[in-house]
Amino acid sequence: MMTPMRYIVLVLAIVISLHYILSFTHEGYGQATSISNLKSQWSAGRPPYKTPVPDEYYVSDNVTAPSGRKANAAIVMLARNSDLNGVVVSMKQMEDRFNKKFGYPYVFLNEEDFTDSFKNRVTELTDAQVEFGLIPREHWYQPDSIDEAKASAARTNMVKNNVIYGGMYRNMCRFNSGFFYRHPLLDKYRYYWRVEPDVKFFCDLDYDPFLIMQDQNKVYGFTVSLYEYEATIPTLWQAVKEFITQNPDLVSPDNAMAFLSDDGGESYNRCHFWSNFEIGDLDLWRSESYMKFFEHLDNKGGFYYERWGDAPVHSIGAALFAKKEQIHFFNDIGYRHEPFQHCPQGEAHSKGKCWCDPAQNFDYEWYSCLARYDKMFS
Repeated sequence: MMTPMRYIVLVLAIVISLHYILSFTHEGYGQATSISNLKSQWSAGRPPYKTPVPDEYYVSDNVTAPSGRKANAAIVMLARNSDLNGVVVSMKQMEDRFNKKFGYPYVFLNEEDFTDSFKNRVTELTDAQVEFGLIPREHWYQPDSIDEAKASAARTNMVKNNVIYGGMYRNMCRFNSGFFYRHPLLDKYRYYWRVEPDVKFFCDLDYDPFLIMQDQNKVYGFTVSLYEYEATIPTLWQAVKEFITQNPDLVSPDNAMAFLSDDGGESYNRCHFWSNFEIGDLDLWRSESYMKFFEHLDNKGGFYYERWGDAPVHSIGAALFAKKEQIHFFNDIGYRHEPFQHCPQGEAHSKGKCWCDPAQNFDYEWYSCLARYDKMFS
């Protein structure tokens, strides 16, 4: 009587014998079961886990995109080639949280030509149009009218006294204050969303903020407001007061002076909107009022002899030349630029599927100016 093991050996011997008989008597069977053919089917020239997913699995159209209107707007980023990794971080979040649905174009600006590496990595992140612009030299570099010895001494003194960014960013602040909106690539747009490298967007944004600006006649939108460092702007408000005295007709009725001053404009409380995030109407900066205002400030030389930032300059301009109702707090846009963040609270947090900690919110901290903004409408 045969044991079970002998049955298994007998079956295997019969199968192997049949395989060899068929291999020699049927050519097609022999080719199909050859080691080389099996190997080629397995690898196909690459490991199986690297085989591309067939095109038919990709959904090319964004089926979640809302139909209907779009504003005449662009997302604007001022960046250098060395900022690439930070740009990618910001842009990827912008796409995932907002722009995959709405498809607004990007405009990148730089005082030097963007490298092919920069362009390639950026354009891979979006299906939207992307344009790259070179900043005109006269819009970026220190003008000849500036006394460099005086400017250099001011920078040295600020660094010595540990003034934050005391030796940096003069050209950038002046450019953002008075020239970015003049770049030819922005000529065709009405609205813009300023985005900087290495920022965070915490919440899904399922509506179009540009349409809020357009339909509600808003001209400036912000998420964070705070006090400026006094040491960077010692004579800025004096220059502002001179302009107001010389051009009272350019100041808007029902303006937002109460956000800037606690005594009717006699002094500046240093409050400003943090301009590393802003959604704005380019026509505000293109207006006769603001253009004259910037020219007045530029002639004072404070961008170089002190360190006038574009945040207080933009904030003062918006507060003076727009109505207070035209300045909008985007409460439901979760945002962080180190070291401050706005994290939506309550229903806005859950509705936006925000991933920030609601307890880490700068809105009403002692150094925030949001309470002053609220007070204008109380």
